[in-house]
Amino acid sequence: MSSKNKTLYSRLNYLLVFPLLCAGLLISSCNEQARGFALPAGNIEEGKATYTSLACNTCHSIPGVEWTGGSDSLKIQLGGEVSAQKSYGYLVTSIINPSHKIARSYKQKNPDHGGLSKMKNYNEVMTVQELIDLVTFLQSEYDVIVPPTHYNPYY
Repeated sequence: MSSKNKTLYSRLNYLLVFPLLCAGLLISSCNEQARGFALPAGNIEEGKATYTSLACNTCHSIPGVEWTGGSDSLKIQLGGEVSAQKSYGYLVTSIINPSHKIARSYKQKNPDHGGLSKMKNYNEVMTVQELIDLVTFLQSEYDVIVPPTHYNPYY
């Protein structure tokens, strides 16, 4: 093989190997991201205790937990039957950033807050374990039901 052919072969080899190497690195980094991170398991009973100790039950109502809010308090129903699972991430976000997503009915009842939640910021008060336990408790309070469908394949 001539030196000119060897140089060309070397360059072609590099052009083939480099993209494959990059693809391998990309795939391995995607696999690392797919695994994400894991939080410790939460405790439902500890979460219920956190719910009451932080006085969440003065604005939020959950069946089986004493309501402590007055007549002028909001009474936002949590738990019960829903058509979609309240994901762990959704509940964490709702607690640490309550203005992230606000129900339309809440905005209509409280237009003076400029679309922001009146919920107190607990980020400086709550420990990570309390947050984990609280989310575990809240998730246990939701029952996912399949909404009825009126599908008729013959129409």
